Amino acid sequence: MALSSMTGFSRSHGTSGPYTFEWELKSVNAKGLDLRVRLPQGWDDLEGPVRKRAGEAMSRGTVYANLNVKRASSAAVARINQDILASLLDAARDLAAKVGAAPPTVDGLLAAKGVIEIVEPESSEAEIAAAKAAAAAAFETALQGLIEMRRREGVALGEILSQRVNDIERLAGRAEAAPGRKPDAIKAKLTEQIATLLDASERFDADRLAQEALLIATKADIREELDRIGSHVAQARELLSKGGPVGRRLDFLSQEFNREVNTTCSKSNDIELTNIGLELKNVVEQFREQVQNLE
Repeated sequence: MALSSMTGFSRSHGTSGPYTFEWELKSVNAKGLDLRVRLPQGWDDLEGPVRKRAGEAMSRGTVYANLNVKRASSAAVARINQDILASLLDAARDLAAKVGAAPPTVDGLLAAKGVIEIVEPESSEAEIAAAKAAAAAAFETALQGLIEMRRREGVALGEILSQRVNDIERLAGRAEAAPGRKPDAIKAKLTEQIATLLDASERFDADRLAQEALLIATKADIREELDRIGSHVAQARELLSKGGPVGRRLDFLSQEFNREVNTTCSKSNDIELTNIGLELKNVVEQFREQVQNLE
């Protein structure tokens, strides 16, 4: 399964009868899946299926789904309001009977306010249902486009992360081979420090100093940290190779890398090891930043 980024963008267009519509999908980083849907009034029944499909296709990211719908203009029609016309005719008859007024003309009746109504033709239920079905299909097209873009970015992220893992392994190898961490080098440095202390004062107990020196030498050993870094490297490679929604697990690994590197730096008794530790911290931070973009 391929890696996926949490960032992406896609659009899809469609038409159905007098309706044209456009979906716009955009996703950004998030701890979980947060789908934010914006639909035109009267199209709210699409939200349920849209949320269901998005939840099936993605596991992380804030996804904005916007649907814009336009209805093509249709020729307006004139319609006579029969109720108002009948009321006017009744009033005209009553008036003619009372005062002998002439009967109203057709153009006079039609000129009366409210007799003629100009109305836009309404869509039938079948037209609206067909348009909503077509919009749902267009959402699927937009969703697949978004997923594809996220996967393409995921491939690029995977290459970057693999390179960072290689850098971590290379720097750990340099730390392993550093002359300063060899037992003889540690022993020589401690011997020198003990000799300096003994020369400075006669109050130091040589046996006690030897015990303290052994304790210091044990604390200065970074064998355990290097072993754990090697284990984390293997786990990171396995996850990158496995693919899928592994962003959270890789984020946890980045924290573990950082912990071991900090301990290595704190134990360093050699300028070369310190420099290697600082390089490792920089690479681990780059690894962590890129992992934040993975699903």
